[in-house]
Amino acid sequence: MTATGPRTAPDVVETVDVVALGESMVTFLPSRPGLLADVPSFERAIGGAESNTACVLAAAGHSARWISAVGRDGFGDHLLRAIGAYGVDVSSVRRDPHRPTGVYFRTAGDRATDAHEVAYYRAGSAASAMTAADVDLEAVRAGRVLHLSGITAALSPGCLELMRELTARRPGRPLVSFDVNHRPALWRDSDAHGPEVLLELARGADLVLVGDDEAREAWGLRDAAAVREALPEPEILVVKHGSRGATAYGPHGARTFVPSLGVDVVAAVGAGDAFAAGFLSATLRALPVRDRLRHGHLMAAAALTVPGDLAAPPARDLADRLAALDDTAWGRLRLGPGWTETATAGAHTDAGADRAEEEVRTP
Repeated sequence: MTATGPRTAPDVVETVDVVALGESMVTFLPSRPGLLADVPSFERAIGGAESNTACVLAAAGHSARWISAVGRDGFGDHLLRAIGAYGVDVSSVRRDPHRPTGVYFRTAGDRATDAHEVAYYRAGSAASAMTAADVDLEAVRAGRVLHLSGITAALSPGCLELMRELTARRPGRPLVSFDVNHRPALWRDSDAHGPEVLLELARGADLVLVGDDEAREAWGLRDAAAVREALPEPEILVVKHGSRGATAYGPHGARTFVPSLGVDVVAAVGAGDAFAAGFLSATLRALPVRDRLRHGHLMAAAALTVPGDLAAPPARDLADRLAALDDTAWGRLRLGPGWTETATAGAHTDAGADRAEEEVRTP
């Protein structure tokens, strides 16, 4: 098979570690800070929560497949080549001859500030036309993990029905991972009520990731414990607290909190997708929950210390050494630009964190 169409019936669908389904768009990043009206030029990149996670997982050594639809246009060609270059299987991406590939432009500022601007051109895109009838469901389910996000459900009624199909609890399905990714703007023209839909889909997943800010905005839930009370069905629930850390809830009332790392932030973009990749990577390796959270923080730190959405993940042996630090050393570890390139670049600790320093410097 090539990257230009769906698999034919005789093909055998290879099982991979992770399948990620969702829209990816061509992203135009500004050449300098400022309002969109004032930026003279943009650099082309890729952007999509699910494909970002697939790219990080592939770069970290896992087999990953991205499933979506793109236009039969130059931007669709670019997405397939760029995502495929990370080692992601794109052979089940459908090419739509009638609908375009989505694009968007954004400013350079932090997405959390009022100065940040994003201009989406995704209405009527190829991915928004996905349905359960035209997606290769065999390829979708041929993974140890199926990773989804709430963004897809907001794109169209057909996409919502596809998400309901994939989160329905059935025997033999893969572990379903769901990143809530509440985007209120995407639901404004929808007949469905976004928060209710996201809660419904999350209840059908095995692993749910959600920010506490999202939970407050979407569901009015005051803290992580309230989120768990509202979502008892997923085996694992991860509530992210931004720069403070993340809490994982497991079966039988198990609760694990891991603080975030100190990070010299270059750009606050892509961290959530990278966190999901780190947590999933450690889940695939059956690591303890504490280490899954730590690997999530490490992958997020890689994304935060580069300008774009995607960053090279740390080598597995380095990530494992850092994840194994004792609590004191972990709390004093600080990561800056370039820290993933070598075991020593950009990583430092406060005075007295002897063990952390020794671990980071160990080749």
